[in-house]
Amino acid sequence: MAPSWTPLGRRARQRLPGGYPDRAAGHDERGTTMTGVDPDRLDDQQLMKELQTIHRTRHDTLLHGSNDALRTHNMRMAQLEGEYLRRHPRRPIAAGRTRDGARERGLAAEC
Repeated sequence: MAPSWTPLGRRARQRLPGGYPDRAAGHDERGTTMTGVDPDRLDDQQLMKELQTIHRTRHDTLLHGSNDALRTHNMRMAQLEGEYLRRHPRRPIAAGRTRDGARERGLAAEC
């Protein structure tokens, strides 16, 4: 699709198929961060789905993402995990996931 021009020589907003305007035309989003829906607006099921997704994509982002992508991933993960902890301050803690539990595993492995 060839760009259309206004009489002042400025590029007019292009239209995508179906008549929807191309919001990217003439719009620069560099320097802004899209982090998704505010975690406190998610219901419990949506929050868990977001947490599962971000944890699943973490390794690839660390290994192959740009510094900006990793920074954004870190911020979003902290937001989601913080919201989970806010909602579940008395969540069950597995004994093996504590420092004492780790020490016990270490001692058992030495035997």
